[in-house]
Amino acid sequence: MEIKVNYLDNLRLEAKFDDFTVISDQPIRYKGDGSAPGPFDYFLASSAMCAAYFVKVYCAARDIPTDNIRLAHNNIVDPENRYKQQFKIQIELPESISEKDRIGILRSIDRCTVKKVVQTGPEFVVEAVESLAQDTSAMIMVETDENNQTYIVGKDLPLELTIANMTQQLADLGMKIEVSSWRNIVPNVWSLHIRDAASPMCFTNGKGSSKESALCSALGEFIERLNCNFFYNDQFLGEDIANAEFVHYPNEKWFELTEDDSLPAGILDDYCLDIFNPDGELQGSHLIDTNSGNVERGICCIPYTRHSDGETVYMPSNIIENLFLSNGMSAGNNIFEAQVQCLSEIFERAVKRQIIEQETVLPDVPQAVLAKYPSIVAGIEGLEQQGFPVLVKDASLGGNSL
Repeated sequence: MEIKVNYLDNLRLEAKFDDFTVISDQPIRYKGDGSAPGPFDYFLASSAMCAAYFVKVYCAARDIPTDNIRLAHNNIVDPENRYKQQFKIQIELPESISEKDRIGILRSIDRCTVKKVVQTGPEFVVEAVESLAQDTSAMIMVETDENNQTYIVGKDLPLELTIANMTQQLADLGMKIEVSSWRNIVPNVWSLHIRDAASPMCFTNGKGSSKESALCSALGEFIERLNCNFFYNDQFLGEDIANAEFVHYPNEKWFELTEDDSLPAGILDDYCLDIFNPDGELQGSHLIDTNSGNVERGICCIPYTRHSDGETVYMPSNIIENLFLSNGMSAGNNIFEAQVQCLSEIFERAVKRQIIEQETVLPDVPQAVLAKYPSIVAGIEGLEQQGFPVLVKDASLGGNSL
């Protein structure tokens, strides 16, 4: 997470991150005004509140009231070295809490993120840059080792090189990508949340059997969403953009609304009309895009190439925005990887629809088949040990679903 600090009057500081602002000051004895806690005070408070949060999560999951639970955090300073301190967390629990839950609550505090980061020992990198606004150094903490690269069958480049390429592409666009969180709660299953440090609402999630594959997944999805303008697909972008030369893409085409509000000629093709307007109820005014909201300008359409014959089909951007990530977003090291992913997404949704419509009862994947993939078995067992029963079903429909 990127935190930007501004200098205020005297020794007061303003830290801004996400949608929050935090003010710090220094005590009067240190020539401050004593108007707000000091930076180290916030650090101590964050440790106490983090511990209290995990206690709250434990109790909420077991319907244990926290009204009579008290938690205190003290730092004991070594008289010979003020940087050497002992943090003592004490918790007062009512007698009504069982011994089992007492132990569980104490163990939950061990999960405190602040505590774990301090115990691990963060690495501080201090550097001067010409411009904070232009610095796009990615904050992902995954090294790319040219001598130890991971290849996946069917992929054009190793994971490490793909990570380097994607982060560089995003940096070239002026974006600083940061990892908000990593998760590895079961063996061979990694997930993470990445976002643009300057615009946290631009985020994606990635998953994979390793840190590198999960990061590739998240970065690829980030680029997919950028390419399709998904991050702001339901936001009004303002009058200037609404009346600019183009709103979405330079090759977009606008169709004026008709007097009777029927669909203007040239929008969609017969195949798409059967899908999106089977009963003839779709009107032109239904297709005004949310980014411009420009009714006077008409319906903004994006040209798509029909692969069967190479013809151009104009798709209203409003329809694309409302396909909820099913509009063929895909990424790859080359055009063929991207096309394979795109087609796989289409097949996946087609199979899912058929299973739901026909109420198909899927067979279990035989244990003998699962046993051939020990890493998958380890992940399943890890989930089950945490209380998540897992059923593995065969959704291939015998390979004859379409």
